[in-house]
Amino acid sequence: MKRTISFILAVMMALSCAFLSGCASKEAGDQLETIKSRGKIIVAMEGVWAPWTYHNTDGDLVGFDTEVAKAIAEKLGVEAEFKEGDFDALFVGFEQGVYDIIVNEVEITESRSAMYDFTEPYAYIHTALIVRGDNEDIKSFADLAGRTTANSNGSTYAAMAEEYGATVLTVPTLEETLSMVLDGRAEATLNADQSFYDFMDQHPEANLKIVDLTEEASFVAIPIRKGDESASLNAAISKAIRELREDGTLRAISEKYLGMDITSDN
Repeated sequence: MKRTISFILAVMMALSCAFLSGCASKEAGDQLETIKSRGKIIVAMEGVWAPWTYHNTDGDLVGFDTEVAKAIAEKLGVEAEFKEGDFDALFVGFEQGVYDIIVNEVEITESRSAMYDFTEPYAYIHTALIVRGDNEDIKSFADLAGRTTANSNGSTYAAMAEEYGATVLTVPTLEETLSMVLDGRAEATLNADQSFYDFMDQHPEANLKIVDLTEEASFVAIPIRKGDESASLNAAISKAIRELREDGTLRAISEKYLGMDITSDN
């Protein structure tokens, strides 16, 4: 699968990072100062996950996360250089120093917090349980036991589906997960509610519906490698997020791509 190939390529990139130009540095020293000296921050994202990160009809990389990353880079006084790959492969490259940060609708979870530090959240989302319009068997997350879902490998949605007893079929993109539900190859998918609403705006004829939503919002933030050398980067990005929230930039980007403000937990 494309995701497996990307995973292998990410490992190869990580192992040869010292010989590749443009790789982020995992060497000893302050990571923020390294980024500033380089003049750019290397940002990993999928590029196929609308409305968060995707290519428009002109081929330009756009989306909520893309513009948030650019705004953060501007606050740091550097440029954002984007590297694209499948979701699970992004973390391999990140852990090995191929990328400085991942900006790709990464939710804070207990398991991820054990591996990474996180910045202040910049968005708050709910997980939607999505089925075909004529499906009357799945009405809540509890009904997923023994069912099949389509989700991205390594995503919180895949993990959540498995926790409810579902068999998860992994695919790279949002459109593929929803296509699998539409044609009956999967019975459901779990995804961010706003991603679903954006898809339905683009495909109003799609016979899909939300049957359940998580009550508590998930926090979307930027993972930072653990260690003293990354502490100042975390502080600087968190400060940038607060300033972008206070001056209305985050809200404006959210409303542009999502039609509503998801950058406040109020």
